[in-house]
Amino acid sequence: MRHGHYIATQSTEEMKNPQANNPLHGVTLEQMLNFLVAKHGWQVMGRHIQIRCFNLDPSIKSSLTFLRKTPWARAKVEQMYLDSL
Repeated sequence: MRHGHYIATQSTEEMKNPQANNPLHGVTLEQMLNFLVAKHGWQVMGRHIQIRCFNLDPSIKSSLTFLRKTPWARAKVEQMYLDSL
């Protein structure tokens, strides 16, 4: 018995830009933070994602430093950003 072969096909747009369906593509961590601070404020962000850089003397700079070296926290920020769109 012979099994058929499945060939995945991509649209021309997907081949040109494989990130076309990724809502985070082209958005920097700094842009995400600025958006979230403007939309929710540090206090709300600190309640949702309990990290010191959101709750104690928050700043974009300190948050970027922490999030760039802490993958689990960055993932939470990215998810909050996506949920806020």
